Formats: sequence, structure tokens, C-alpha cells
Amino acid sequence: MNADQNKKDNFMKIVDILIRLGFLALLVAWCFQILTPFAGVILWGIILAIAMYPVHQSLEKRFKGRKKMGSTVLVLIGLIIIIIPTWLFVDSIIVGLTDLGSDFNSGNLTIPPPDPAIADWPLIGEDLHRIWGEASQSIENLLTKYREQLLVFGQAIFDGIKSIGGSLVTFILAVIIAGALLSSDYAQVQGRKFFKRLVGERGDEFIEITANTVGNVVKGVIGVAIIQAFLVGLGLLGAGVPYAGVWTLAVLILAILQLPVMVIVIFPIIMIFNSMETLPAVLWTVYLFAAGLSDTPLKAIFLGKGAAVPMLVIFLGVIGGFIMSGFIGLFTGAIVVSLGYTLFTTWLNAGDSAEEERLPDPAPETE
Repeated sequence: MNADQNKKDNFMKIVDILIRLGFLALLVAWCFQILTPFAGVILWGIILAIAMYPVHQSLEKRFKGRKKMGSTVLVLIGLIIIIIPTWLFVDSIIVGLTDLGSDFNSGNLTIPPPDPAIADWPLIGEDLHRIWGEASQSIENLLTKYREQLLVFGQAIFDGIKSIGGSLVTFILAVIIAGALLSSDYAQVQGRKFFKRLVGERGDEFIEITANTVGNVVKGVIGVAIIQAFLVGLGLLGAGVPYAGVWTLAVLILAILQLPVMVIVIFPIIMIFNSMETLPAVLWTVYLFAAGLSDTPLKAIFLGKGAAVPMLVIFLGVIGGFIMSGFIGLFTGAIVVSLGYTLFTTWLNAGDSAEEERLPDPAPETE
């Protein structure tokens, strides 16, 4: 009788546990579904909070320990840094694309003939001179000839530009979320608890690795790309290059991808030489070359001695992030994949260290 009663009690306990787990799974799934649209904003807010933590600490000291005052100032500075340059360059992009479309539809879009000296350039001179000559004679015929390639390229560019508006809103909300996270110690305490629950006693070590990786990628990749694009964009605007905003956006994307931006900068330089006198053209070329190659000294300044992440990892993160989340994915993809790579390699190396500690010391050599 007691055995039957015990079986019944055990069965009821199992049923009770299953019901609780079912409701818990339902609650987790429900919360996940509700928060999924905001996942990108929250993730970017956490990343910005980690990246801006040293700056916030400095502001907190200046304001005599008032965290909320430091967060408010940091948020205002962040919004100014985001909104003003974005407004300038997005306005240039919109105006440039609008003028380009209007000129093409009205038949007023003309391209000046190339300088004959371009044909003597090594490697690309003859092909560039020929294609440029075809475009100057009839842009419609050139577009018809390369229609399929241009449609694919144009669609990708259009999709990227279309997502900039939504990404700007995401950036602004992320800065506000980062400020809220930094305004008290609650988020930091909960983060430490989470990592300790996840990896045990090594929680503090993984927190430090996470902060260093995020800081390195934000400063050494994203920050350098933004500064480099800004410098190139100023040069293009100052030189009066048509569609400067479009060129600047292309430079920003290549810089984030860790690809040489001179691939893009060379075309505005050709336009400058084709429309200016020799002396100003040379001066602007020198500036644009310096801006296009500025990533090397900037990385030495901002990246410092932090752990390096292979270029392939960053490249895959940027491409995958862009495919998954649009323009904002260019930034979050590189950071998230770099963080995952660093944590994974740290875990692997920790395993190797533990095995080395367990190995016996080698026996002393005998003569």
C-alpha cells in the first residue's frame, strides 16, 4: 500500500514539475517574442554602455560621484556626435541622389570626357579611359550595356541607404539606453551575477575579457572607420566632389569591413583632376590620400595593446550583421562576433592551461 502511495506521490511530483516547467517555458517564450523587436536596440545599448564606461567614470569623478549627472552629459554628447554629422552627410546623400535622378530623367546628366593622360596609367588606364569615354558619349548606352550588373549593385546600395533612417533611430535609442544603464550600479551588479552563474568563479575574468573586446572593437574598428570616413567626407565636401555623401558612405562601409578605402577614394581623386587646376588638385589629392591611409596611425592610437581579432572574423561579422540587421548590423555584427571569438579562444586556452597544470614535472636529466 505504501509502495503504491509512493508511486502516486512521485508521479504527482513529476506532473507538478512538468506543469511548472511548461509555464516557465511559456513565460520565457512569451517574453522573448515581446522583446525580439527591441533586441538590436538593447544589444547596441549594452555595447555602448560597456564602451563608454571609462568615459562615464571620468565624468562621474568630475561631478563628485553623481552618476546620473555623468550619464546625462554623456548621453547629450553622444546624441550631438551622432545627429550633427549624420544630418550633414545624409542630407548630402539625399540631395546628391535626388539631383542625380532628376538629371538622368531630364536627360541633363552628362559626364565630361576623360583626360587622354588617363589612358597611360598602368594596369587600369586603358579600361578606365574606355569606359569613361563611353559614359561621356552616352550614359544611356553604358547603363544598358551593364544593366544587369548595375541593377544588382544598385539594389544593394539602395537597401543599405534605406536602412540608414531606421539605424539612426536605433543609435539614438541605444545611446539613451546606455546612459540609463550607466546611471546606477544595478546593471553592473546584475551583469557580474549573470557571468558568475554562467561560468562560475571565472565570472569576473570573463567580464574583463568582454569589456576589453568590446572596447577594442568599438575604438579600433568602428571608431577608426567613423573618423576615417569623416576625414574623407570633409575633403570631398571641401573639394566640391559631386555626391560626396554617397562616396563617404561607401568609404565608411569599406573601413568597417577592414578593406582599403583607397579603392573608393581613387574615383573622386580622378574627378578632382578632371575638373580642377593642377595645383589645387594635387593639394586635395594629398589630403585625401592622407585621410584614406589614416586608419594605420588611428588604430595604433585607439587599439593600443588590446587583444587582436583576425580580420576574417571582423569581416564575417560585418557581412553577417548587415545581412541580418541592415545598416546597424555593420556595427553590431563586428562587435558580437569578435566578442564570441575572444570568449571561445579564451575558453580553449583555459582548457590547455588546466591540462598543463595537471602534467607532472619532467624528470631531471641523468648523466
